[in-house]
Amino acid sequence: MINMKKLSAEEKYRQMTETPVRRLIVSLAIPTVISNLISTLYNAADTFFVGQISTSASAAVGVALSLQAVIQAIGFFFGQGSGNNMSRQLGSHHEDTAETLASTGFFSAFILSAAIAVPCLIFLEPLSVFLGSSETILPYAMDYMFWILLAAPFMASSLVLNNQLRFEGNSFFSMIGLTVGGVLNLFLDPLLIFVFDMGIAGAAIATAISQFVSFMILLVLSQKIGTVKIKLSAFHPSLKMLGMITNGGLPSLCRQSVTSVAMICLNNAALPFGDAAIAAMSIVNKIGNFTNSVLIGVGQGFQPVCGYNYGAGRMKRVKDGFWFCVESMSVVLLVLAVVEYIWASPIVGFFRKGDPEVIIIGDIALRLRCFTLVFSSWITISNMLLQTTGKMWRASILGFARQGIILIPIVLILPPFIGIWGIQIAQPLADLITFIMSVPMTMSVIRKMNECVAAEKTE
Repeated sequence: MINMKKLSAEEKYRQMTETPVRRLIVSLAIPTVISNLISTLYNAADTFFVGQISTSASAAVGVALSLQAVIQAIGFFFGQGSGNNMSRQLGSHHEDTAETLASTGFFSAFILSAAIAVPCLIFLEPLSVFLGSSETILPYAMDYMFWILLAAPFMASSLVLNNQLRFEGNSFFSMIGLTVGGVLNLFLDPLLIFVFDMGIAGAAIATAISQFVSFMILLVLSQKIGTVKIKLSAFHPSLKMLGMITNGGLPSLCRQSVTSVAMICLNNAALPFGDAAIAAMSIVNKIGNFTNSVLIGVGQGFQPVCGYNYGAGRMKRVKDGFWFCVESMSVVLLVLAVVEYIWASPIVGFFRKGDPEVIIIGDIALRLRCFTLVFSSWITISNMLLQTTGKMWRASILGFARQGIILIPIVLILPPFIGIWGIQIAQPLADLITFIMSVPMTMSVIRKMNECVAAEKTE
Protein backbone atom coordinates (compact mmCIF):
# COMPACT_ATOMS: atom_id res chain seq x y z
CA MET A 1 0.00 0.00 0.00
CA ILE A 2 1.31 3.46 -0.94
CA ASN A 3 2.21 5.73 1.94
CA MET A 4 0.51 9.06 1.20
CA LYS A 5 2.29 10.78 4.08
CA LYS A 6 4.93 13.29 3.08
CA LEU A 7 8.35 12.22 4.36
CA SER A 8 10.97 14.59 5.71
CA ALA A 9 14.39 14.71 4.04
CA GLU A 10 15.85 12.58 6.87
CA GLU A 11 13.05 10.01 6.68
CA LYS A 12 13.48 9.81 2.91
CA TYR A 13 17.24 9.33 3.37
CA ARG A 14 16.71 6.42 5.74
CA GLN A 15 14.13 4.88 3.42
CA MET A 16 16.47 5.05 0.41
CA THR A 17 19.60 3.82 2.20
CA GLU A 18 18.17 1.19 4.58
CA THR A 19 15.20 -0.49 2.84
CA PRO A 20 16.23 -3.84 1.25
CA VAL A 21 17.49 -3.00 -2.25
CA ARG A 22 15.32 -5.35 -4.31
CA ARG A 23 12.13 -4.41 -2.50
CA LEU A 24 12.97 -0.70 -2.78
CA ILE A 25 13.72 -0.87 -6.52
CA VAL A 26 10.50 -2.81 -7.21
CA SER A 27 8.43 -0.32 -5.20
CA LEU A 28 9.93 2.58 -7.16
CA ALA A 29 9.92 0.80 -10.52
CA ILE A 30 6.26 -0.27 -10.62
CA PRO A 31 4.78 3.26 -10.75
CA THR A 32 7.61 4.33 -13.07
CA VAL A 33 6.91 1.49 -15.49
CA ILE A 34 3.24 2.48 -15.45
CA SER A 35 4.23 6.13 -16.04
CA ASN A 36 6.36 5.18 -19.03
CA LEU A 37 3.72 2.91 -20.51
CA ILE A 38 1.14 5.66 -20.16
CA SER A 39 3.57 8.15 -21.70
CA THR A 40 4.05 5.94 -24.76
CA LEU A 41 0.27 5.90 -25.16
CA TYR A 42 0.41 9.58 -26.16
CA ASN A 43 2.09 8.70 -29.43
CA ALA A 44 0.75 5.16 -29.75
CA ALA A 45 -2.83 6.41 -29.48
CA ASP A 46 -2.11 9.02 -32.14
CA THR A 47 -0.55 6.34 -34.36
CA PHE A 48 -3.58 4.06 -33.94
CA PHE A 49 -6.31 6.64 -34.49
CA VAL A 50 -4.45 8.59 -37.18
CA GLY A 51 -3.79 5.27 -38.89
CA GLN A 52 -7.51 5.10 -39.57
CA ILE A 53 -7.22 8.24 -41.74
CA SER A 54 -4.56 7.19 -44.27
CA THR A 55 -1.05 5.78 -44.67
CA SER A 56 0.31 9.29 -45.32
CA ALA A 57 -1.26 10.58 -42.11
CA SER A 58 0.21 7.65 -40.19
CA ALA A 59 3.64 8.40 -41.69
CA ALA A 60 3.27 12.06 -40.63
CA VAL A 61 3.14 11.00 -36.97
CA GLY A 62 6.40 9.14 -37.56
CA VAL A 63 7.95 12.24 -39.09
CA ALA A 64 6.83 14.34 -36.13
CA LEU A 65 8.34 11.83 -33.73
CA SER A 66 11.82 13.23 -34.41
CA LEU A 67 10.59 16.70 -33.41
CA GLN A 68 9.07 15.31 -30.23
CA ALA A 69 12.40 13.61 -29.51
CA VAL A 70 14.06 17.05 -29.48
CA ILE A 71 11.48 18.35 -26.99
CA GLN A 72 12.00 15.24 -24.88
CA ALA A 73 15.77 15.73 -25.11
CA ILE A 74 15.41 19.12 -23.43
CA GLY A 75 13.14 17.71 -20.73
CA PHE A 76 15.36 14.73 -20.01
CA PHE A 77 18.54 16.83 -20.05
CA PHE A 78 17.30 19.20 -17.35
CA GLY A 79 15.20 16.56 -15.56
CA GLN A 80 17.88 13.87 -15.39
CA GLY A 81 20.61 16.45 -14.94
CA SER A 82 18.97 18.09 -11.94
CA GLY A 83 17.45 14.85 -10.64
CA ASN A 84 20.69 12.83 -10.68
CA ASN A 85 22.46 15.51 -8.71
CA MET A 86 19.49 16.06 -6.41
CA SER A 87 19.49 12.43 -5.27
CA ARG A 88 23.23 12.55 -4.53
CA GLN A 89 22.87 15.91 -2.73
CA LEU A 90 19.98 14.55 -0.66
CA GLY A 91 22.07 11.47 0.08
CA SER A 92 24.80 13.82 1.34
CA HIS A 93 22.26 15.96 3.31
CA HIS A 94 22.69 19.07 1.10
CA GLU A 95 19.01 20.01 0.79
CA ASP A 96 19.58 23.67 -0.20
CA THR A 97 21.70 22.68 -3.20
CA ALA A 98 19.05 20.15 -4.22
CA GLU A 99 16.41 22.91 -4.20
CA THR A 100 18.53 25.18 -6.39
CA LEU A 101 19.13 22.32 -8.84
CA ALA A 102 15.41 21.54 -9.04
CA SER A 103 14.34 25.13 -9.69
CA THR A 104 17.14 25.84 -12.16
CA GLY A 105 16.36 22.66 -14.10
CA PHE A 106 12.63 23.38 -14.27
CA PHE A 107 12.75 27.01 -15.40
CA SER A 108 15.65 26.43 -17.80
CA ALA A 109 13.72 23.67 -19.60
CA PHE A 110 10.61 25.84 -19.94
CA ILE A 111 12.55 28.83 -21.32
CA LEU A 112 14.74 26.85 -23.72
CA SER A 113 11.90 24.77 -25.20
CA ALA A 114 9.83 27.91 -25.77
CA ALA A 115 12.82 29.59 -27.46
CA ILE A 116 13.22 26.62 -29.81
CA ALA A 117 9.50 26.31 -30.58
CA VAL A 118 9.14 29.89 -31.91
CA PRO A 119 11.52 29.63 -34.93
CA CYS A 120 10.22 26.12 -35.63
CA LEU A 121 6.68 27.51 -35.92
CA ILE A 122 7.90 30.29 -38.24
CA PHE A 123 9.69 27.84 -40.55
CA LEU A 124 7.25 24.97 -40.17
CA GLU A 125 7.09 23.91 -43.83
CA PRO A 126 10.85 23.66 -44.50
CA LEU A 127 11.22 21.98 -41.10
CA SER A 128 8.65 19.34 -42.09
CA VAL A 129 10.48 18.64 -45.35
CA PHE A 130 13.81 18.41 -43.54
CA LEU A 131 12.39 15.87 -41.10
CA GLY A 132 11.50 13.55 -43.98
CA SER A 133 8.05 14.54 -45.30
CA SER A 134 7.12 13.61 -48.85
CA GLU A 135 4.66 15.76 -50.82
CA THR A 136 1.75 13.60 -49.67
CA ILE A 137 2.90 13.55 -46.03
CA LEU A 138 3.71 17.30 -45.80
CA PRO A 139 0.22 18.78 -45.11
CA TYR A 140 -0.47 16.17 -42.43
CA ALA A 141 2.93 16.71 -40.79
CA MET A 142 2.48 20.49 -40.66
CA ASP A 143 -0.98 20.22 -39.12
CA TYR A 144 0.30 17.83 -36.48
CA MET A 145 3.54 19.57 -35.58
CA PHE A 146 1.95 23.03 -35.22
CA TRP A 147 0.10 22.00 -32.07
CA ILE A 148 2.97 19.92 -30.72
CA LEU A 149 5.24 22.97 -30.90
CA LEU A 150 2.70 25.12 -29.05
CA ALA A 151 2.73 22.56 -26.23
CA ALA A 152 6.53 22.14 -26.25
CA PRO A 153 7.32 24.16 -23.05
CA PHE A 154 4.78 22.16 -21.05
CA MET A 155 5.94 18.83 -22.51
CA ALA A 156 9.59 19.52 -21.63
CA SER A 157 8.78 20.88 -18.16
CA SER A 158 6.56 17.89 -17.38
CA LEU A 159 9.50 15.59 -18.02
CA VAL A 160 11.64 17.67 -15.66
CA LEU A 161 9.07 17.44 -12.87
CA ASN A 162 8.52 13.74 -13.51
CA ASN A 163 12.25 13.00 -13.27
CA GLN A 164 12.76 15.13 -10.18
CA LEU A 165 9.92 13.41 -8.32
CA ARG A 166 11.40 10.03 -9.27
CA PHE A 167 14.88 10.90 -8.08
CA GLU A 168 13.43 12.00 -4.74
CA GLY A 169 11.95 8.53 -4.42
CA ASN A 170 8.39 9.76 -5.12
CA SER A 171 7.79 7.72 -8.29
CA PHE A 172 4.18 6.96 -7.34
CA PHE A 173 3.29 10.65 -7.48
CA SER A 174 5.19 11.17 -10.73
CA MET A 175 3.02 8.40 -12.15
CA ILE A 176 -0.22 10.20 -11.29
CA GLY A 177 0.41 13.21 -13.52
CA LEU A 178 1.35 11.15 -16.57
CA THR A 179 -1.45 8.63 -16.06
CA VAL A 180 -4.17 11.27 -15.95
CA GLY A 181 -2.78 12.92 -19.09
CA GLY A 182 -2.47 9.60 -20.92
CA VAL A 183 -6.02 8.50 -20.14
CA LEU A 184 -7.32 11.93 -21.15
CA ASN A 185 -5.50 11.63 -24.47
CA LEU A 186 -7.16 8.28 -25.18
CA PHE A 187 -10.59 9.91 -24.83
CA LEU A 188 -9.75 13.12 -26.69
CA ASP A 189 -8.12 11.46 -29.71
CA PRO A 190 -11.23 9.78 -31.20
CA LEU A 191 -13.44 12.67 -30.04
CA LEU A 192 -11.46 15.37 -31.84
CA ILE A 193 -10.38 13.29 -34.86
CA PHE A 194 -13.70 11.68 -35.77
CA VAL A 195 -16.58 13.29 -33.83
CA PHE A 196 -15.41 16.89 -34.43
CA ASP A 197 -13.86 15.89 -37.78
CA MET A 198 -10.55 17.64 -37.04
CA GLY A 199 -8.40 14.92 -38.61
CA ILE A 200 -4.73 14.71 -37.70
CA ALA A 201 -4.86 18.20 -36.11
CA GLY A 202 -7.33 16.74 -33.60
CA ALA A 203 -4.77 14.13 -32.56
CA ALA A 204 -2.15 16.82 -31.98
CA ILE A 205 -4.57 19.05 -30.05
CA ALA A 206 -5.53 16.06 -27.88
CA THR A 207 -1.85 15.44 -27.10
CA ALA A 208 -1.23 19.14 -26.38
CA ILE A 209 -4.18 19.38 -23.96
CA SER A 210 -3.20 16.16 -22.22
CA GLN A 211 0.41 17.28 -21.81
CA PHE A 212 -0.73 20.58 -20.29
CA VAL A 213 -2.97 18.76 -17.81
CA SER A 214 -0.06 16.46 -16.86
CA PHE A 215 2.16 19.51 -16.40
CA MET A 216 -0.28 21.16 -13.99
CA ILE A 217 -0.78 18.00 -11.93
CA LEU A 218 2.96 17.32 -11.66
CA LEU A 219 3.64 20.93 -10.68
CA VAL A 220 1.08 20.81 -7.87
CA LEU A 221 2.34 17.43 -6.64
CA SER A 222 5.96 18.56 -6.63
CA GLN A 223 5.00 21.53 -4.47
CA LYS A 224 2.69 19.64 -2.11
CA ILE A 225 4.35 16.22 -1.87
CA GLY A 226 7.89 16.62 -3.19
CA THR A 227 10.88 16.66 -0.86
CA VAL A 228 12.35 19.53 -2.90
CA LYS A 229 10.24 22.55 -3.91
CA ILE A 230 10.31 24.56 -7.15
CA LYS A 231 10.89 28.24 -6.35
CA LEU A 232 11.56 31.17 -8.67
CA SER A 233 13.85 32.62 -5.99
CA ALA A 234 15.96 29.44 -6.19
CA PHE A 235 16.42 29.75 -9.96
CA HIS A 236 20.16 30.36 -10.29
CA PRO A 237 21.46 29.44 -13.75
CA SER A 238 25.06 29.92 -12.67
CA LEU A 239 27.97 28.15 -14.32
CA LYS A 240 28.25 25.91 -11.27
CA MET A 241 24.59 24.85 -11.34
CA LEU A 242 24.47 24.42 -15.11
CA GLY A 243 27.73 22.49 -14.92
CA MET A 244 26.22 20.08 -12.38
CA ILE A 245 23.10 19.68 -14.51
CA THR A 246 25.20 19.09 -17.60
CA ASN A 247 27.26 16.45 -15.82
CA GLY A 248 24.11 14.55 -14.88
CA GLY A 249 22.01 15.32 -17.95
CA LEU A 250 24.41 15.24 -20.90
CA PRO A 251 24.06 11.46 -21.41
CA SER A 252 20.26 11.85 -21.62
CA LEU A 253 20.65 14.78 -24.02
CA CYS A 254 22.96 12.66 -26.15
CA ARG A 255 20.52 9.74 -26.20
CA GLN A 256 17.46 11.81 -26.97
CA SER A 257 18.95 14.30 -29.44
CA VAL A 258 20.79 11.65 -31.41
CA THR A 259 17.54 9.65 -31.50
CA SER A 260 15.96 12.62 -33.27
CA VAL A 261 18.81 12.73 -35.81
CA ALA A 262 18.55 8.97 -36.33
CA MET A 263 14.79 9.27 -36.97
CA ILE A 264 15.38 12.02 -39.54
CA CYS A 265 17.97 9.84 -41.30
CA LEU A 266 15.64 6.84 -41.11
CA ASN A 267 12.71 8.77 -42.58
CA ASN A 268 14.82 10.18 -45.41
CA ALA A 269 16.35 6.75 -46.12
CA ALA A 270 12.84 5.26 -46.27
CA LEU A 271 11.50 7.96 -48.64
CA PRO A 272 12.53 6.11 -51.85
CA PHE A 273 10.49 3.11 -50.68
CA GLY A 274 7.29 5.13 -50.28
CA ASP A 275 4.96 6.30 -47.52
CA ALA A 276 4.32 2.68 -46.50
CA ALA A 277 7.97 2.22 -45.49
CA ILE A 278 7.95 5.38 -43.35
CA ALA A 279 4.65 4.37 -41.76
CA ALA A 280 5.87 0.81 -41.09
CA MET A 281 9.10 1.89 -39.41
CA SER A 282 7.17 4.46 -37.38
CA ILE A 283 4.87 1.71 -36.12
CA VAL A 284 7.78 -0.59 -35.27
CA ASN A 285 9.43 2.24 -33.34
CA LYS A 286 6.22 2.77 -31.36
CA ILE A 287 6.05 -0.95 -30.56
CA GLY A 288 9.69 -0.77 -29.46
CA ASN A 289 8.77 2.14 -27.20
CA PHE A 290 6.30 -0.05 -25.32
CA THR A 291 8.97 -2.70 -24.77
CA ASN A 292 11.52 -0.08 -23.72
CA SER A 293 9.00 1.47 -21.32
CA VAL A 294 9.23 -1.58 -19.08
CA LEU A 295 13.04 -1.68 -19.23
CA ILE A 296 13.52 2.06 -18.75
CA GLY A 297 10.95 2.07 -15.93
CA VAL A 298 12.93 -0.53 -13.99
CA GLY A 299 16.14 1.38 -14.69
CA GLN A 300 14.53 4.59 -13.48
CA GLY A 301 13.45 2.77 -10.32
CA PHE A 302 17.13 1.89 -9.85
CA GLN A 303 18.45 5.43 -10.44
CA PRO A 304 17.28 7.13 -7.20
CA VAL A 305 18.47 4.11 -5.22
CA CYS A 306 21.81 4.36 -7.01
CA GLY A 307 22.08 8.13 -6.50
CA TYR A 308 21.19 8.16 -2.80
CA ASN A 309 23.44 5.22 -1.91
CA TYR A 310 26.33 6.34 -4.10
CA GLY A 311 26.17 9.74 -2.39
CA ALA A 312 26.06 8.00 0.99
CA GLY A 313 29.04 5.77 0.09
CA ARG A 314 27.05 2.52 0.25
CA MET A 315 28.52 0.82 -2.82
CA LYS A 316 27.29 -2.69 -2.09
CA ARG A 317 23.68 -1.52 -2.35
CA VAL A 318 24.47 0.20 -5.66
CA LYS A 319 26.13 -2.94 -7.05
CA ASP A 320 23.39 -5.28 -5.82
CA GLY A 321 20.71 -3.06 -7.34
CA PHE A 322 22.50 -2.99 -10.69
CA TRP A 323 22.75 -6.79 -11.01
CA PHE A 324 19.17 -7.27 -9.86
CA CYS A 325 17.89 -4.97 -12.62
CA VAL A 326 20.07 -6.48 -15.35
CA GLU A 327 19.17 -10.07 -14.49
CA SER A 328 15.43 -9.56 -14.00
CA MET A 329 15.01 -7.46 -17.14
CA SER A 330 16.98 -9.92 -19.28
CA VAL A 331 14.35 -12.53 -18.46
CA VAL A 332 11.47 -10.13 -19.16
CA LEU A 333 12.91 -8.97 -22.49
CA LEU A 334 13.55 -12.55 -23.58
CA VAL A 335 9.87 -13.35 -23.03
CA LEU A 336 8.76 -10.19 -24.84
CA ALA A 337 11.07 -11.00 -27.77
CA VAL A 338 9.43 -14.42 -28.19
CA VAL A 339 5.92 -12.90 -28.05
CA GLU A 340 6.75 -10.12 -30.54
CA TYR A 341 8.45 -12.55 -32.93
CA ILE A 342 5.51 -14.95 -33.01
CA TRP A 343 2.79 -12.31 -33.36
CA ALA A 344 4.71 -9.64 -35.30
CA SER A 345 2.19 -9.33 -38.18
CA PRO A 346 -0.97 -8.91 -36.08
CA ILE A 347 0.84 -6.47 -33.77
CA VAL A 348 1.88 -4.25 -36.69
CA GLY A 349 -1.50 -4.71 -38.37
CA PHE A 350 -3.27 -3.43 -35.26
CA PHE A 351 -1.97 0.06 -36.07
CA ARG A 352 -2.56 -0.03 -39.84
CA LYS A 353 -4.90 -2.80 -41.01
CA GLY A 354 -5.78 -1.25 -44.35
CA ASP A 355 -2.33 -1.41 -45.97
CA PRO A 356 -0.74 -4.89 -46.49
CA GLU A 357 2.54 -3.30 -47.61
CA VAL A 358 2.92 -1.57 -44.24
CA ILE A 359 2.33 -4.89 -42.45
CA ILE A 360 4.86 -6.80 -44.59
CA ILE A 361 7.62 -4.21 -44.06
CA GLY A 362 6.86 -3.83 -40.35
CA ASP A 363 6.67 -7.59 -39.74
CA ILE A 364 10.25 -8.15 -40.94
CA ALA A 365 11.64 -5.13 -39.06
CA LEU A 366 9.95 -6.15 -35.78
CA ARG A 367 11.13 -9.77 -36.00
CA LEU A 368 14.71 -8.73 -36.68
CA ARG A 369 14.69 -6.52 -33.58
CA CYS A 370 13.63 -9.49 -31.45
CA PHE A 371 17.00 -11.19 -31.98
CA THR A 372 18.92 -8.49 -30.08
CA LEU A 373 16.21 -7.26 -27.70
CA VAL A 374 17.70 -9.01 -24.64
CA PHE A 375 20.95 -7.00 -25.03
CA SER A 376 18.97 -3.85 -24.23
CA SER A 377 18.84 -4.86 -20.56
CA TRP A 378 22.61 -4.55 -20.10
CA ILE A 379 22.92 -1.49 -22.36
CA THR A 380 20.18 0.56 -20.66
CA ILE A 381 20.91 -0.31 -17.01
CA SER A 382 24.64 0.21 -17.61
CA ASN A 383 23.95 3.64 -19.10
CA MET A 384 21.86 4.60 -16.08
CA LEU A 385 24.54 3.37 -13.67
CA LEU A 386 27.23 5.38 -15.43
CA GLN A 387 25.03 8.47 -15.62
CA THR A 388 23.81 8.42 -12.02
CA THR A 389 27.30 7.84 -10.60
CA GLY A 390 28.62 10.86 -12.50
CA LYS A 391 30.55 9.03 -15.26
CA MET A 392 29.37 11.62 -17.77
CA TRP A 393 31.62 10.89 -20.73
CA ARG A 394 31.25 7.13 -20.67
CA ALA A 395 27.49 7.42 -20.28
CA SER A 396 27.35 9.99 -23.10
CA ILE A 397 29.41 7.81 -25.46
CA LEU A 398 27.18 4.84 -24.72
CA GLY A 399 24.09 6.98 -25.28
CA PHE A 400 25.48 8.25 -28.59
CA ALA A 401 26.47 4.80 -29.79
CA ARG A 402 23.14 3.01 -29.96
CA GLN A 403 21.17 5.72 -31.77
CA GLY A 404 23.99 7.77 -33.25
CA ILE A 405 27.55 6.86 -34.09
CA ILE A 406 26.52 3.28 -34.90
CA LEU A 407 22.89 3.47 -36.07
CA ILE A 408 23.12 6.53 -38.32
CA PRO A 409 26.02 5.25 -40.49
CA ILE A 410 24.21 1.92 -40.88
CA VAL A 411 21.03 3.70 -42.02
CA LEU A 412 22.97 5.83 -44.49
CA ILE A 413 25.25 3.09 -45.88
CA LEU A 414 23.25 -0.15 -46.10
CA PRO A 415 19.98 0.80 -47.97
CA PRO A 416 21.73 1.71 -51.26
CA PHE A 417 23.31 -1.78 -51.28
CA ILE A 418 20.62 -4.08 -49.86
CA GLY A 419 17.48 -1.96 -50.23
CA ILE A 420 14.88 -1.73 -47.50
CA TRP A 421 16.60 -4.54 -45.59
CA GLY A 422 19.23 -1.95 -44.69
CA ILE A 423 16.58 0.04 -42.82
CA GLN A 424 14.96 -2.98 -41.20
CA ILE A 425 18.21 -4.46 -39.88
CA ALA A 426 19.78 -1.16 -38.76
CA GLN A 427 18.53 -1.07 -35.15
CA PRO A 428 19.29 -4.71 -34.20
CA LEU A 429 22.76 -4.41 -35.71
CA ALA A 430 23.37 -1.18 -33.77
CA ASP A 431 22.16 -2.87 -30.55
CA LEU A 432 24.60 -5.75 -30.98
CA ILE A 433 27.61 -3.48 -31.54
CA THR A 434 26.61 -1.18 -28.64
CA PHE A 435 26.33 -4.18 -26.30
CA ILE A 436 29.88 -5.24 -27.16
CA MET A 437 31.10 -1.68 -26.49
CA SER A 438 29.25 -1.35 -23.18
CA VAL A 439 30.66 -4.41 -21.41
CA PRO A 440 34.20 -3.11 -20.70
CA MET A 441 32.93 0.42 -20.02
CA THR A 442 30.61 -0.78 -17.26
CA MET A 443 32.73 -3.56 -15.80
CA SER A 444 35.50 -1.10 -14.90
CA VAL A 445 33.01 0.77 -12.68
CA ILE A 446 31.73 -2.48 -11.16
CA ARG A 447 35.30 -3.55 -10.33
CA LYS A 448 35.95 -0.25 -8.52
CA MET A 449 32.77 -0.70 -6.49
CA ASN A 450 33.89 -4.23 -5.62
CA GLU A 451 37.17 -2.79 -4.34
CA CYS A 452 35.26 -0.27 -2.18
CA VAL A 453 33.06 -3.05 -0.77
CA ALA A 454 36.12 -5.20 -0.05
CA ALA A 455 37.83 -2.25 1.67
CA GLU A 456 34.76 -1.70 3.88
CA LYS A 457 34.86 -5.34 5.02
CA THR A 458 38.51 -5.13 6.05
CA GLU A 459 38.02 -2.00 8.15
